[in-house]
Amino acid sequence: MHEQASVTFNIDEARRVLGDVFAPWVQDLGLSIESLDHEPPLNAPDWQPGAMLRMAFSERLCRNGGVVCGQALMALADTAMVIAILAANRGYRPLTTVDQTTHFMRAAASADVLADARVVRLGRTMSFGRVTLLSAADNKPVAMVSSAFAML
Repeated sequence: MHEQASVTFNIDEARRVLGDVFAPWVQDLGLSIESLDHEPPLNAPDWQPGAMLRMAFSERLCRNGGVVCGQALMALADTAMVIAILAANRGYRPLTTVDQTTHFMRAAASADVLADARVVRLGRTMSFGRVTLLSAADNKPVAMVSSAFAML
């Protein structure tokens, strides 16, 4: 599905892309877009564009023992990074994951998971990012993810 970059890529457009572009099983993860960050604040030299997504807790996403499975966490991180890159790009552009490295730090159980995705470098052919996954219950890190995407 090819689409032109929109003049205004806002949270409503990001939500539309989440609903229209991603595979149906990604929809089943119960993801929501909390915020987009694509306007740099004044005097913030280390600022990076990004997005914050939430994955609602569901027993369907848990492995034995009530812990959210790693596969769901990795899909959340990947999806959040795509939305962050689209925000940085200020519109839809086809892209595909080239690499994703996940470091799990602790279990996520009985709480929503937040994905704070930041674009480290937005390039013409490749883009790079990092995602911090946090338990919404205590805002403590669950995993750190680095990824690379080919811009199609």
